[in-house]
Amino acid sequence: MYDSIEIRVYPAEMEGACSVDKNVIISVKGKQSANNQETNILELVTEGRYYKQDNAYYVTYNESEVTGMNGTITTLKVADGIVTLMRSGSVNSQFVFQQGQRHISYYDTEYGAFTISVFANEVDIKVNDSGGEIRVGYRLEIDNNKTGENDFLMSIREVGRTNDKHNGEHKTTSQ
Repeated sequence: MYDSIEIRVYPAEMEGACSVDKNVIISVKGKQSANNQETNILELVTEGRYYKQDNAYYVTYNESEVTGMNGTITTLKVADGIVTLMRSGSVNSQFVFQQGQRHISYYDTEYGAFTISVFANEVDIKVNDSGGEIRVGYRLEIDNNKTGENDFLMSIREVGRTNDKHNGEHKTTSQ
């Protein structure tokens, strides 16, 4: 369900060099509600990288067998109120979450490829150089058929920091 990426190359002379680059703990809490079916909840805690390049923040991590995407790297780019989720490896995709907007994405897996429409009804970004939170609520459609409602909350905090504002309690309710 969620992907992770941790591949980056930063030549010293690269324009827009990183002003933030740190190891982080990433907590992802996701919920999938398929049409007329049970709600699935996933919680994942993993290590990753958090960096800033130009005016965008990036979060990268490696997916595992737990998410069903072992061998995939997930990167989230956060800029100008838009969250872009990019996956590469055993799953290749790019989803754009822009509140109130529909974006068409290509989803490529080891089982085949197809296009997906992503409509974001909530995009709440609270990140800074220390970390933060990203919340996205969205609907997926495959071939113009609604497949369900989804949301995720990603919390990002620097490794070793336990008592800061980004390490609070998050509660989700199952339905």
